[in-house]
Amino acid sequence: MIKKTSMYRQPSFHYLDSEAQEETREDYDDKQVVTEIMARCFIPTVITNISWEIFHFIGHEIRITEAMDCYGAVVWPSSFSSRNVDSLRGCSFVDIFWSDVQALVLCYFLETNAKQYNMVDKNVIEIGAGTGLVSIVASLLGAHVTATDLPELLGNLQYNISRNTKMKSKHLPQVKELSWGVALDTSFPRSSNNFDYVLAADVVYAHPFLEELLITFDHLCKETTIILWAMKFRLEKENKFVDRFKELFDLEEISSFPSLNIKLYKAVKKSQRRI
Repeated sequence: MIKKTSMYRQPSFHYLDSEAQEETREDYDDKQVVTEIMARCFIPTVITNISWEIFHFIGHEIRITEAMDCYGAVVWPSSFSSRNVDSLRGCSFVDIFWSDVQALVLCYFLETNAKQYNMVDKNVIEIGAGTGLVSIVASLLGAHVTATDLPELLGNLQYNISRNTKMKSKHLPQVKELSWGVALDTSFPRSSNNFDYVLAADVVYAHPFLEELLITFDHLCKETTIILWAMKFRLEKENKFVDRFKELFDLEEISSFPSLNIKLYKAVKKSQRRI
C-alpha cells in the first residue's frame, strides 16, 4: 500500500460514531496523500510553444518536455492520450494536466514502496509511456527499463529519458516502438520476453484499442510478471475492460484515491491461457 503519512496533525473525530469516524479518517488520509503526491509536480503558469513540467522523485529533478504529435495535439506525461491545443484555452491546470496524475500516483508508489517492489536490476517495460515519467522513475530506481509507445512519439520520449537518466541511472533505458496488438511476435517474441514488471498509467479510457491492449498485456507477461497499473475510472467502458482483464489475470487493488477516482492495481497471470 502507499504509505499514508503526513506532516500535518490529524483532526479529532471523537464526536462521530465509529463508522463515520472511519470514513472521515479515510477521506482525510486520502486527501493528505494526494497533497503529497501533487507536491512532486511543478506546473508552469503560462502555456508556451514548448510545454514542460518539473517533477521531483528519487532525489532528482525530472524535467519533462511535452511533444506535439502528428495531429498537432499535446502529448501528456502518461500514455499516448492527447488533447487539442485549442481546447486548453480557459481551462484550469488541474484539468489540463489531469492525465499526469495517474503517472504521478504510480511514480509515488514505486518510490515509497521500493523495498517491497524492488526495481534494482529488474527487467521493466512501460506500455503507453507517453513522455516517459514512469519509465524515468523506474530507471532511477535501478531497473533495466524499456519504454514503449507509438512510433510518432518516440523522438520526444527518447529525448526526455536520455535527458533525465544519463549519468544518473544504473542501466541505460531503451525506447522501442509498441503499437498495441501489432506485430507483437516480431517486436517482442514470447521466447525473449522476460519482464519482471509491466508498468501502465492511463492506458484504459474511451479509445478503440482496448482489446489490443489486453492482447498486449497477455503477450508481454510470463507467470511471474507483475503488472502495476494506475487507472482512473471515467465511463462504463473502463469497468467492462476490468471484467475482461480479470478473465486472464488475478487482479488486486493495492491502493485507492477516492478524491481522484483513481485506483492502483497489481496483477499476475492466472495460467498459460491465451486470448
